Formats: sequence, structure tokens, C-alpha cells
Amino acid sequence: MSGRDLLGVFNLIVVAGVIGVVSYFALTLRPAEYDADTLCIAGIVPPHRVVIIDKTDLYSRQQAALIEQTILDERDGLAVGERLSLFELNETGRLADTNEFSLCNPGSGDQVNPLYRNPERIQARYEALFDAPLQQALSDLVEPKDAPQSPILEALAELTLEPSMAQSVPGRRIVLVSDMLQNSDIFTVYGRSRGTLDERLPPVAMVVDTIRERYGLGLAGVTMDIHLIERSGWETEQNGLLRAYWTNIFNQLGVAVSWRSLPASALA
Repeated sequence: MSGRDLLGVFNLIVVAGVIGVVSYFALTLRPAEYDADTLCIAGIVPPHRVVIIDKTDLYSRQQAALIEQTILDERDGLAVGERLSLFELNETGRLADTNEFSLCNPGSGDQVNPLYRNPERIQARYEALFDAPLQQALSDLVEPKDAPQSPILEALAELTLEPSMAQSVPGRRIVLVSDMLQNSDIFTVYGRSRGTLDERLPPVAMVVDTIRERYGLGLAGVTMDIHLIERSGWETEQNGLLRAYWTNIFNQLGVAVSWRSLPASALA
């Protein structure tokens, strides 16, 4: 084979290599396809972060502002492709009936590779398809309401029966903004005429067994961050016996729980 032939073969190898590299990057760096309704990456079950606002008791405008900021902080902490859902808890305990927002983060301008995608165009898409619907949902979600019942535990357990929060979903996280003053047939914190709080609360094992019998084991594996809204006259019980009681319930149900307090004195 002549030198000219060898050079031709070498050039073919180089061209083939360049085509292979280009094809590889085209396949690996191209934008993922999104579901038009949810903005989630097609064919992938995304991690799911749920924010629940307990609206079975009234709260102040100052509280509403802090609740809104809590939701925005969760939005800003989303990874690309992670799903965010907002719910309010009303007296029915059926969160699915109050859902106003459930979308995946398609990525903002500062979350994309500027070598491959236009950050300004991506940011505009993010604001139009993700952030604008979120802001619309917030306008109602932070409006104070009131209700005669507060089935907090039932609502949390029933949520895990939804396909988007089933045990097969990775990274299930619940952010619950609530006073944690449960009032349902499972147990109620109210009725001080019946004795002290520890005398009114049923055994933890009884509550756990009731939830498992009604809803199964779906809460196991959930991570929960509780933003505790303090109520005037309840602060000591909320931050003492009641917090310990709830923590015990969640631990036995397989929920990893952490607490933050929104003091009543700072929200008056």
C-alpha cells in the first residue's frame, strides 16, 4: 500500500472518530424530552417534594408571608426534573381535592449548560411554564381559612396512596406547615375538661395500628420537615409533649421527621 493510500485510510479513521464523538455528545447532551402536562422528563419517575399547608385553623397575614417564603425556598432548592406539589389540608382531609400545582422543575437559566442551551430562552420557559403557575397557586394557598376538623395524620397517610407518592417513588419528601393540633376520630388534642394532654392522647401504638390498618405502610421511607405554627395558649404543649408524641408516631410509621418552629410571638 502506497503512502498516499495510507494517508487516505488515516483520514477516514480521523473522520470516523470525529463523527463518533459528535454523535456521542449529540446523544448525551441533547435536552431531555418533557411531558407537556407535568414538565417531568418522559419515562422517568422523578423525586417528589410535597408542600402541605394546614388550613384547618386561621393564621395571620404575617404567618401567610412566612408560609409563602417557605414554599419559595422549596422551589429554589429543586433539582432539575424534581417534582413539586402544593396542597392545602382542609376539614375533609383529602389533599387530592385541593391540589392546585404539581409540576417538575424543567430547569431555570442558571441550571443549564450554556455551551449547549440558551440560558435566557430556558429561563423564559421556566418562568412561563413553571414559576407563573406556582405564583398563581400561591395566591390562594396562603389565604387564611378555618375548618371544624383537622385530620392531619389521615391526610398524610392517604397521600401515599397516590401513584406520585407511592413507595416506589424516589426521594419522597413532605414539607408540612401546621400547628399539629390533630382533631379527628383517630385522636384529638382538644377537650381540656377531659384532663391533661397526656391523659387525653391515646397510646402511640394504637394510633400507629389504626393508620396501618386503614392506609397500609405507605408512609415508611418518607422524609418530613414540619414547620410548626405555634398557637397562643398551646405553645408549651406544642413544643413539649405534643412534639414528642408526634415524633414517636412518625418514627414507628417509618418517617424521618425534623421540626422547625414559627413562634406565635413573632407572628402576632
